[in-house]
Amino acid sequence: MKSFRIVLAAIALAASTTLSVQAEVSVGKPAPEFTATGSDGKSYKLADYKGKFVVLQWYNRDCPFIVKHYQGGNMQALQEKYGKQGVVWFEINSSAEGKEGYFNAADSQKIRKEVKSKSLATLLDPSGEIGRLYKAKTTPHMFIIDPQGTLVYDGAIDDHPTPYAEDIPKSKNYVSAALDEALAGKMIAKAKTRPYGCGVKYN
Repeated sequence: MKSFRIVLAAIALAASTTLSVQAEVSVGKPAPEFTATGSDGKSYKLADYKGKFVVLQWYNRDCPFIVKHYQGGNMQALQEKYGKQGVVWFEINSSAEGKEGYFNAADSQKIRKEVKSKSLATLLDPSGEIGRLYKAKTTPHMFIIDPQGTLVYDGAIDDHPTPYAEDIPKSKNYVSAALDEALAGKMIAKAKTRPYGCGVKYN
């Protein structure tokens, strides 16, 4: 009976911990900390980038909405533009092994070179731990974290939820607008939007 009570207490503690972590994932609150391995084999810890703006961009190479923003170089242009302004940009692949978009480290590195990614690194998250921590729903789901470690943007890349590249020029880019405002020391006018794209391929 005693061991049964201990098990129940452990389950209750785990549940409360999970709920508290999930409750933290909202604009205006501290961004959840994580450590991840990049496709380059290096370890990346979010806490190491305090003092900088950080963009987290969920990624699945095979998703048509990702293709939309990469084929014509739109995403890479954003990565490069803001990288030059000191913004740290991570692509995060949370596709589980055996699911669409999953690639091992070596293949992920090849893909980075093929698409000419300008992000600092592609973080591999096949367990979905980081994706679930941030409640990432789609590729691309975009998050911006400020230099104090606060989540300041959560949502879509722009206001045209289509897989068509021809829509990019007439779109309002929410991420670009949010970064421009934040870098200028202004309040972000639209800090929360509805993400669009392919569902993240969790286990």
